[in-house]
Amino acid sequence: MGETRSSWDAELYEARHGFVWQFGEDVVELLDPKPGERILDLGCGTGHLTEKIAARGAEAIGLDASPEMIGQARQNYPRRQFRLADAARMEFDNEFDAIFSNAALHWMLDSSGVASGVARALRTGGRFIAELGGKGNIQEIERAIRAVVARYNGGGLPEDRTFFPSIGQYSALLEAHPLEVRAARLFDRPTPLQGETGMEIWIRQFKWFYFETISVPQREKALQETVEELRPALFRGGTWYADYRRLRITAVKV
Repeated sequence: MGETRSSWDAELYEARHGFVWQFGEDVVELLDPKPGERILDLGCGTGHLTEKIAARGAEAIGLDASPEMIGQARQNYPRRQFRLADAARMEFDNEFDAIFSNAALHWMLDSSGVASGVARALRTGGRFIAELGGKGNIQEIERAIRAVVARYNGGGLPEDRTFFPSIGQYSALLEAHPLEVRAARLFDRPTPLQGETGMEIWIRQFKWFYFETISVPQREKALQETVEELRPALFRGGTWYADYRRLRITAVKV
């Protein structure tokens, strides 16, 4: 998914957060893979969208910096190519017709290095189709987590590990490299989470690094306080929602 996480729970991701790749199926449609094209799935996670791209006749290669995710992808789709690598340091050169990314670029804090790698890996005229967390993504969740964790840590907080850009920020980043932005859209996507413990499980998967700064005996209490702080805003009709905002972008190497 991205180079800033030290580890991912791939089994939990598969069991409870399949919506991440399922929403990405629309982005595959935007990509519109053609038979014979060579396409890189950047931040491929457990490989489901790499397989969807390959099913359209393309030669699809998945790349991810997480050993856990790559291991699960290889187990899920043993006939596909999956590579363990940091996207900001990938060594492809002028060899892809398209690069695709879903729900991964916001974990990659060396965003300039990633854009440079994308531009280098694409052939001239090749397209970059991506969706990532955009400006304002999970604003309510992060506000509650940071408030609770700061109380337990006397105001101290770990560095953030995500990058949620605006349309202008990300367009400027890509166009600093030979990538011409053709379309960009920022939109809300309130996303239902599974079950009464959906928010707790989401935090354990995606934001637990905040709680690792709290002493072990207090972590569970802090987590439950965070969940309760979020309940008025994000628990509706018996369902938890993550307050996602997504940035979808199309660019071409010129």
